[in-house]
Amino acid sequence: MDEDARELALLTAVTTEHFVLQTSRSATVAESVGRATVFMSTLSAALIGLGFVSSSGHLLKPYLGAVLPTLVITGLLTFARLVQNMVEDTLGRMRIQRIRAYYHRQLAGEQKFFADAVAGGDMQAAWPQVGVHPRRGHALLTTAAFVGAVNALLLGLGAALLSGLFGATLGPAIAVGVVVALVAFAVQIAYINRASVSLGH
Repeated sequence: MDEDARELALLTAVTTEHFVLQTSRSATVAESVGRATVFMSTLSAALIGLGFVSSSGHLLKPYLGAVLPTLVITGLLTFARLVQNMVEDTLGRMRIQRIRAYYHRQLAGEQKFFADAVAGGDMQAAWPQVGVHPRRGHALLTTAAFVGAVNALLLGLGAALLSGLFGATLGPAIAVGVVVALVAFAVQIAYINRASVSLGH
């Protein structure tokens, strides 16, 4: 195979890979939206059910005892998968950026097409152009953080209810719930940040 044929074959392969990566990213985003929607729908249904049983004291505790752990487990599993999806999407964007850099080197000539893909001559410098470089507070803007916040509230509620069952008065029970919620949210944000930072190495 001569050099021109090899270059043409490589360009075809790279273009196909670009399409595959973009399709994969679309599927990842769709899955994230779907999982978050299912979780929030489950939470909404649970709150509606809570409204029906709230007037019956003998049903309220069994209902919360069954529903709250289910919501927490579902929320944590959803959170974990959303973080995985975030990592997969970011890796896809990084690989697309490398392909765009190849387009720029091989085809753009003096034009500025795809120039952001080789900003500074370094992929690390190009990451902010597509929003994948980890920044302070970036984790708070993700779908995983949104679900993590709901998880933290559910865990805080569970802790407050358990404190009440063990004899704590209203004030201390609320304080325990708030502390547990804040710690749970901080742990989940730290998990997101750790997953994000690992992409930069």
